[in-house]
Amino acid sequence: MTGNVTRPTGADVAAFLEAVEHPVRRTDGLALDRLFRRVTGWTPRLWGASLVGYGSYRYTYESGREGDMLATGFSPRKAALSIYVMPGYARMDDLLARLGKHRMGKACLHVTKLSDIDMDVLEAILRRGLEDLAARYPVTPS
Repeated sequence: MTGNVTRPTGADVAAFLEAVEHPVRRTDGLALDRLFRRVTGWTPRLWGASLVGYGSYRYTYESGREGDMLATGFSPRKAALSIYVMPGYARMDDLLARLGKHRMGKACLHVTKLSDIDMDVLEAILRRGLEDLAARYPVTPS
């Protein structure tokens, strides 16, 4: 059984964020890094080519597939910021309704720019997501 192909790379997170081409994504990525560090107390690691991750957890599915994944994080993608809360945004309708302009994926929020959202609500989402994850899987700080 193969594990997750997205793994920590050891690449320099600060250099990655400073090299983001889009000026708004770069500024917002640096702001998200400060927020995630404050909320988690963890040092980020680059997962794959573009995921800035904080902490990790080991999962095993009923199928037997297992692997490691970032506990929470983000990616300053070309079109939007993708914010990852593992294992997803279940039971967060109250917070999502107050967040501001965003789109949803299964385990990620897509935000065009941080000025479109309420950062206090995002912080509450990150905290609740980490609590939810820790109730399901052991979370390892990074």
